[in-house]
Amino acid sequence: MSQNQTPAAPVGADLAEEGVKENRPIRSFVVRAGRMSSKQERGLTDGMRRYGIEFKNEAHDWTSSFGRAAPRILEIGFGMGQTTAEIALALPDRDFIAVEVHPPGVGNLCNLLDEKGLTNVRVVQHDAVELLTHMIEPDSLAGVHIYFPDPWHKKRHHKRRLIQAPLVALLASRLEPGGYLHLATDWVPYAEQMLEVLSAEPALENSATSYATKPNWRPLTKFENRGIKLGHEVRDLLFYRPR
Repeated sequence: MSQNQTPAAPVGADLAEEGVKENRPIRSFVVRAGRMSSKQERGLTDGMRRYGIEFKNEAHDWTSSFGRAAPRILEIGFGMGQTTAEIALALPDRDFIAVEVHPPGVGNLCNLLDEKGLTNVRVVQHDAVELLTHMIEPDSLAGVHIYFPDPWHKKRHHKRRLIQAPLVALLASRLEPGGYLHLATDWVPYAEQMLEVLSAEPALENSATSYATKPNWRPLTKFENRGIKLGHEVRDLLFYRPR
């Protein structure tokens, strides 16, 4: 999810200053208005009939939804969906649960799935924390991808960052033994926080001494290329749940 995509809200943080009532559930993302093209609107309506999974407060039978039993990867905050589609095309033996709340991105990903003839992606337009809590069972994911979440540059906004200890613990609990958590960011201070938070989670182990080499399954995005040209340093983090 690039900086121009739907930003993350606090996970486990006090939202009082945002005017949110204390008894309102904490969400991982905030929906912001955005223009949609007619093609994206068609993808959102027609495409979600083919690829969409409705959120429910109960465990979901993903094997039935995909029509097979295969390793499942969760992608949180897929933005406009280009990276998700490219990875799914490159890894046809894996199934992908793609979660995003931003309507233009959801519609765009559905269109990409049609254009590329992909059948190994299912799309959930809902909050990722609620999806993880209710619809994804413990020990069931082969991997999780979180790419370029909003870095919330200002210090007073750091509590809004997605990668915080409560979410990481929840993610670790949903990974199967040997499953991985792969993150990427082009904001070094955020990478440092990510590394600190992930290293403190006892259920995870780092695959590297600090930052990881970019895995070949993660394509170089247009956003990332633009950041590199501006002098941004991209950091990948790859942690595993021990077997």
